[in-house]
Amino acid sequence: MSISMHAAAAPVFSRLLGSMLGWLDKAQTHADARRFDSSQYLGLRLAPDMLPFVRQVQIACDAAKGGMARLAGIEVPAWEDREASLDDLRARIRRTMEYVAGFTPAQLDGSESREIVLPSRHGEPLRMPGETFLKHYALANFHFHATLAYALLRHAGVDLGKADFLGSNR
Repeated sequence: MSISMHAAAAPVFSRLLGSMLGWLDKAQTHADARRFDSSQYLGLRLAPDMLPFVRQVQIACDAAKGGMARLAGIEVPAWEDREASLDDLRARIRRTMEYVAGFTPAQLDGSESREIVLPSRHGEPLRMPGETFLKHYALANFHFHATLAYALLRHAGVDLGKADFLGSNR
């Protein structure tokens, strides 16, 4: 039995986005307990040439919404990157979760072979079938940025563990 493109995408994005909400809750608790402004997390980096925490969350959300839209063959909605607090990031994650949840399996039916075209900074756009896009680009990019967001909070002392990353098994 094969897995549908919707089943391979939507629940994966939704689950980790839900986990990310929990990370932000724990980050707020950590900041409150130590009496500092939780917006300090937004600029966290592991290296000077790395994008900060706020961008990691924004890009993870963009990867989820962009992945779903491209697989459905619709235009990717453009969202402004104006988040300036953990509450703003929570709102963006929730908005992304609602966007992902709004897709039906029928919208992604047949997207395995649909040509996905991605703009490239290096000239020619990237072209690949939907299945390749989902497995080797959209999910990988989403997990990369979500993992960096997790690692930045963990590095800052937020009490996070593997169960926080994996999320609920409900």
